[in-house]
Amino acid sequence: MTIRPTRITADRIGQFARMAPIGTDPASVRQRVEALERLLEGLFVIPGINRKIGLDVLLDFVPVAGDAVAAAMGGWLIWEARNIGMSRVQMARMAGNVGIDFLLGLIPFIGAVPDFFFRSNTMNVRMIKRHLDKHHPATTIVNAKK
Repeated sequence: MTIRPTRITADRIGQFARMAPIGTDPASVRQRVEALERLLEGLFVIPGINRKIGLDVLLDFVPVAGDAVAAAMGGWLIWEARNIGMSRVQMARMAGNVGIDFLLGLIPFIGAVPDFFFRSNTMNVRMIKRHLDKHHPATTIVNAKK
């Protein structure tokens, strides 16, 4: 059993910075969206229930401004989808996911509960990965579980 850190440290932030390359090629886009998804949805694990949470849930505790920041970060995923050539229908679906997440988060303090279960950024990253796997198969990464 491995112990996972429950604090956000400078080293954890540095890991995200190293995982986000600047290029516009599909492989760089894949790495950036995966890093953002980890930041928003899987920053650390809640002890006892082994459920990952990230900035998306934590920002819900800051009324309105936190939800706006989380929605802007979700909007950045849609921008990346546009840059790799995803269809308008797919991007509209992604925008709907971010919109639902934003509206649920507007409920003060209680809005964190639905956001804990409705992971719009994870759904949007899956859509981006499917698109990249189909149209840019060279970027596919096979993770071997140990």
